[in-house]
Amino acid sequence: MGVGSDSHKEYRGNGIVTNFIEGNGQHALIGYEPLSGTNDTLNVWRPLNYDPIAAGTPVVRFSVSMAIFDSTNAVYDCFRWSVYNNFNGGQRLFSIDFDNSTLGINYILDSGDPVPTGFAFSPGGKYDLEVTMNFDENLWSALLNGVLFVNAKPVTTVGSPLILGDIDAVWVYGPYSNAPGNNFMVFDNYRVTAAVTAPLPFQLEGFGLDANGDFSLRLTGEPGRHYSIDATTDFVDWYALKTNNVGTDGAFDFVDTTAANYSRSFYRARLVQ
Repeated sequence: MGVGSDSHKEYRGNGIVTNFIEGNGQHALIGYEPLSGTNDTLNVWRPLNYDPIAAGTPVVRFSVSMAIFDSTNAVYDCFRWSVYNNFNGGQRLFSIDFDNSTLGINYILDSGDPVPTGFAFSPGGKYDLEVTMNFDENLWSALLNGVLFVNAKPVTTVGSPLILGDIDAVWVYGPYSNAPGNNFMVFDNYRVTAAVTAPLPFQLEGFGLDANGDFSLRLTGEPGRHYSIDATTDFVDWYALKTNNVGTDGAFDFVDTTAANYSRSFYRARLVQ
């Protein structure tokens, strides 16, 4: 039996289904049943062949809604979003990897193996992925459901040409077995835009009060940019607590030693131009 609301259809490797992402109608599918003649991966893409730097719009943003559905044959695969250039046949620049065996999310640079992000996903859950790439600065960051989970990583670590060839949905067959599972990924609202300039996404995390009543925070953003941490008690008047340039690791920590003076405080981060 095929997948989707049209249950009489068979889907071999890729196709169109309906109602797997609530409210989205039709969406694309990759996975479920491999194409004949394929070895261990299947890529689906639309050629872009775009030179962001030459075009004067070096900041490219990719967004997509997606969901991964489990296997029923006890074999679990990986699904990825991979960015390629169009130089010498298309070199892979980087990937975001959803491992349906471990349910972990990894990133892969062009010179290495999967690196755990510390984030996980749930089969069947709907996720909104947004990737911001600054080709002029050779950096990219990614948000999942609005949460920063990959921050300021290099687009290329080996000096590959920074030309955007395509952004692929990828099915990697059974990395822990010799055969693929019948799991699959559906996706919708695939969108690519380019801009002259825009900051990479940034995020403020709170770690709670310590024994002295001090509140610890961490701002994660783009190396080389300045950010401010502000506080308020009423959402009317905001006060800058700390303005700083994030370090080479893309983060700086701050401890609000005044937090104990207030019954409640709220914090925000903002980019300082």
